[in-house]
Amino acid sequence: MSAREVVVLPDAEVLAQSVAARLLIRLLDVQSVRRPAHLVVTGGTVGIGILAAAATSPLRGVVDWSGVHVWWGDERFLPTGHPDRNETQARGALIDALGDELPAENVHPMPAADAPGIGSPEDSAAAYALELAKFAEAVDAAPTSSGALAETALYPDTASHAAFGDHASMAAFGDRAARAAFDESAAAATAAAGHAPDGVPAFDVLLLGMGPDGHIASLFPGHPELEVSDTSTVGVHASPKPPPERVSLTLSAIHAAREVWLVAAGPEKADALASALDGAPVATTPAAAAVGRDRTLWLIDAAAASPGR
Repeated sequence: MSAREVVVLPDAEVLAQSVAARLLIRLLDVQSVRRPAHLVVTGGTVGIGILAAAATSPLRGVVDWSGVHVWWGDERFLPTGHPDRNETQARGALIDALGDELPAENVHPMPAADAPGIGSPEDSAAAYALELAKFAEAVDAAPTSSGALAETALYPDTASHAAFGDHASMAAFGDRAARAAFDESAAAATAAAGHAPDGVPAFDVLLLGMGPDGHIASLFPGHPELEVSDTSTVGVHASPKPPPERVSLTLSAIHAAREVWLVAAGPEKADALASALDGAPVATTPAAAAVGRDRTLWLIDAAAASPGR
């Protein structure tokens, strides 16, 4: 598994613009060496803001969208076109603006609650697993050692350094005891997830948001879906935030991604981020398992980097 890079941006607006530009350049770079490129998008205010920023970016035109496949990390189990579906919001933010540049067959939404043959989140998850399998690459997402999960911090300015540098989780970057605690918990979590399941594309970028409780995709603290490792997708019930029924990639599928980018903004995210960096168990802070095979970026704003404020 890759080392974590933590990048702190001044505010949520700059974060969205920065990540959008970074994403478009990443897709261009991927297309220079292989095709197609596989992108997993996320919902939420920040996730949709990134897509909206990409739609208006001058870099949008450098990407050959005919060679990009778009996937989702999770979805609310709601009817087609429902305004709360991540797919609906993503289409409004970016996909519709691309028009014919992005072929319809390259867009892979999780089946909606009213799709033919879909009666439950499990049905949707099973159908999505089959769709993923059409573009599968065999990958091994298990960590080779706990020490592989190191971290580095990148600070774009002194203000964001000051915002992030004075909280306790900074110990995870330099203190050996904190680093050991982080390595042990993170390695145990990823080892428990095991190898990536068969039938998963090697996602070039997998975007993840994070909730104030530390959840990623629709994998919530203390929920049994966190322990599913033998399949790429899972139906979710009793979500603590509405709607209660959802569909999500599993941790095994997330760990199969070449690059995982966790994006978070706002002071309400700060304590969960600090907890994840301090080595909290994945069972209580799923964000601790937001790690990719080749690269892991945690892209956050200064407010999210300031716990307890």
